[in-house]
Amino acid sequence: MKIVALTGGVGGAKLVVGLQRIVAPEDLTVIVNTGDDFTHLGLRICPDIDTLLYTLSGRASRERGWGREDESWSFMAAMRELGGEDWFQLGDRDLALHILRTVRLRDGDALTAITGDLARAFGIRSTILPMSDQAIETTLDTDVGFLSFQRYFVALRAEPRVRRIEFSGASAAKPALGVIEAIKEADAVLIAPSNPYLSIDPIISVPGLRDALLASSAARVAVSPLVGGTSVKGPTAKLMQEFECPVVNYTIASHYGDLLQGLLVHEGDNIPEGLETASCDTLMRSESDSERVADAALDLARRIMAHRS
Repeated sequence: MKIVALTGGVGGAKLVVGLQRIVAPEDLTVIVNTGDDFTHLGLRICPDIDTLLYTLSGRASRERGWGREDESWSFMAAMRELGGEDWFQLGDRDLALHILRTVRLRDGDALTAITGDLARAFGIRSTILPMSDQAIETTLDTDVGFLSFQRYFVALRAEPRVRRIEFSGASAAKPALGVIEAIKEADAVLIAPSNPYLSIDPIISVPGLRDALLASSAARVAVSPLVGGTSVKGPTAKLMQEFECPVVNYTIASHYGDLLQGLLVHEGDNIPEGLETASCDTLMRSESDSERVADAALDLARRIMAHRS
């Protein structure tokens, strides 16, 4: 069974950890949001890709929820001492990855090739693909003006009220090499419990990608990011309220629309009508939790496939 997962950062990476435990590496392709990518202190940073690399390789910090576990901070201390920008934390080990990526991009290598090489260096055998090799920037129209994603999310802690989200550069971008092929060959496409507006929408904004999903014969299942009427991490519920949408699973299902054939929700939460659903405890505190959620999502996909037979 060939699986494609669409994912953003931390929450999505947890689902992919579960998939990695139950799906053969050659059967798992992960398409990652790059709308969060930005250049900082001259370095090209790809937060969602890096979160996935660190998480799948067992290097992610469990305490912080971002960055590497075995990290030191001499660089940031020196930066502060010199009066430099310190709002976005870059660990000493983390810098090696960013420098290597920046040098290779400058030399003309594609982000897809760089990401594949980094995954192999970390011992990850599944395929990890950026959504595009072209730069796409998530920008937000807020009550304090237009903000880049990282300024909004990290520097301002997602506090400004959002009116609109744009994906600059998306209209001129193309899906990364291998993305469309993976979708065509997939038996199931899983949308991770990442932020629908900030993590998944950038992916499907890439021209041709949404059409490929709709044309695919794969069962398409999302794991809801809502638990008990709110989001576990990040500003999903806050954005839903700012967009004057009820913070319920029906809103999630409606947002994805015809992309979705099934929705996995947290046990006890409201279940929307009009599509296949299933429920389980979707909180992922451990790898065994991640495996449970991944298994439930795949079971739902198999049910959808069986109904077609």
